[in-house]
Amino acid sequence: MEKFVTLTGVAAPLPIINIDTDMIIPKQFLKTIKRTGLGTALFHELRTNDDGTPNEDFVLNKPAYKDAQILVAGDNFGCGSSREHAPWALLDYGIRCVISTSFADIFYNNCFKNGILPIQVSEEELEKLLDDANRGANSTLTVDLEAQVIKGPDGGEISFEIDPFRKHCLMNGLDDIGLTLEKRTSIDTFEGSAAESRPWV
Repeated sequence: MEKFVTLTGVAAPLPIINIDTDMIIPKQFLKTIKRTGLGTALFHELRTNDDGTPNEDFVLNKPAYKDAQILVAGDNFGCGSSREHAPWALLDYGIRCVISTSFADIFYNNCFKNGILPIQVSEEELEKLLDDANRGANSTLTVDLEAQVIKGPDGGEISFEIDPFRKHCLMNGLDDIGLTLEKRTSIDTFEGSAAESRPWV
């Protein structure tokens, strides 16, 4: 998993409440167990018109936001079904950070396991960040995970809280497999001892 320490990138405003996982990645695209290739289907029903052409009014289709790495979204982001394809699609598109006033629990947990930083802020802070994000090509935010601050284009800062263990995992690029491999020496020692003491197993 890619480490997350500091991210400076364009922030796209998406002030819609209750964006569920089916809106993030519709069910017809869940036919793969690969984590790649899903970015093209991210927000498919919002990004495309009924005839399949791009919806030019959708934020990620606008030239200023096509390379956005940060989403500033409405309340209760990631609700609905528990599909892990949702963070996969966001990450494959290039989104490394989602900022909202609240997240669905399972989506929130899945973000950390896939190298995405979900940040919870107050309503007043979200309004400020949405204002920053509405500046088009000038909507650049810096997210400093080590200092736990979001820096706006005007130099303002917003602090955020994060669980220390999750922070450690993100900053070191550790998913569940990576955490297990950190204990490889202890595991190998245990298995060696077990094999010697119980050779019949």
